Amino acid sequence: MTAVLYDYWRSTASYRVRIALGLAGVDYKSVSVNLLEREQEEAPHLARNPQGLVPVLEIDGRTISQSLATIEYLDETRTLGLLPNSPEGRARVRQMSYAIAMEIHPICNLMVAQHVVAASKGAIAIEDWMQKFIDRLGAVEAMLKQPETARYCHGDRVTMADICLFAQMYNAIRWNVSLDGWSQIQRVVQELDKIEAFKKAHPDNFRQEQWTR
Repeated sequence: MTAVLYDYWRSTASYRVRIALGLAGVDYKSVSVNLLEREQEEAPHLARNPQGLVPVLEIDGRTISQSLATIEYLDETRTLGLLPNSPEGRARVRQMSYAIAMEIHPICNLMVAQHVVAASKGAIAIEDWMQKFIDRLGAVEAMLKQPETARYCHGDRVTMADICLFAQMYNAIRWNVSLDGWSQIQRVVQELDKIEAFKKAHPDNFRQEQWTR
């Protein structure tokens, strides 16, 4: 049975899972859930994920939400090696992954940003909000200056941290965040951009004609 990914083209979390599916060589059908039309709050999607979030992956007869949980499931069932063998290595990769997916991404979630703009009656612009918090990637830049960094975030093999970083950099560029001082991040992203699974997962490849935002 073909896997089904319920996602939105510009969702960073969805982007992560698309990369992991590509690395795993899993054929899947992409079904869009338009966040701008609030389709994630409608009954069919809430039945898949009571949180009303994307992505949701239907695979192996089960339904999985939360991008990092989904990535770890794919890693464990498809032997991708996205987490190092050593406890120290796994901790470091998770540290960088969580710094992005649990510290930056939730604050920059579209639902949160829209609420802030509305609650401030427009005094806070969405671009200013995004720039302020995506700039916290500077902490990841510092982590990448540790000796365990090599071709990628951790050593010479792609890990979950690389997936999180690559997807988040799309948002950084989209919201005109200054990349000054992020030499390690930019170098790693350039290396990842050579990998087919990362290129194929790009949001522009999942954009529908009517979507302009």
